[in-house]
Amino acid sequence: MKNPSQTTDIRFHLSSESDTERLAQWLAPLLTDAAGDDGPGGRIHLHGDLGAGKTSFARAFLRACGVTGRIKSPSYALLETYKVSNLYFYHLDFYRFGDSQEWLDAGFRDILQKNAVVLIEWPKQAGALLPPPDLDFFLEHADTGRAARLTAHSKRGTLWLNTLAPRLQTLPHA
Repeated sequence: MKNPSQTTDIRFHLSSESDTERLAQWLAPLLTDAAGDDGPGGRIHLHGDLGAGKTSFARAFLRACGVTGRIKSPSYALLETYKVSNLYFYHLDFYRFGDSQEWLDAGFRDILQKNAVVLIEWPKQAGALLPPPDLDFFLEHADTGRAARLTAHSKRGTLWLNTLAPRLQTLPHA
């Protein structure tokens, strides 16, 4: 049961690329440090129209997690895999899926491990077959920058969101 004082949804504004990078830097250690009962890892679903900033956030996040070298968009390959120390990072893009069964047929269910970091762009293309994430990240074009919303769906996601909340308060709210 959720504590009623726990935040499970927060809206804010990312006015620039540096705000997006800062958010990624704040979030990265929450998924990579072994603090808590669950250890490192978790799932984040990235939502937004084309060009909303999903891949830009994913790149900044992976870089903040310690990924070095080129970080490619998984738009064509569907999956990009990285490893830092003993932690695996999976960045998926379901945009090209026409049927919700395709992500299962591709064998992606096997990488939805509790002890890996999984970022999924266009999760709605997998429909109800995709288990809920720890955190949903919604991005929309705004007059300047991006309107953003984080929604927690698990104990882990709620912990991340409540840890981030004081820092997110320093960003403009939508």
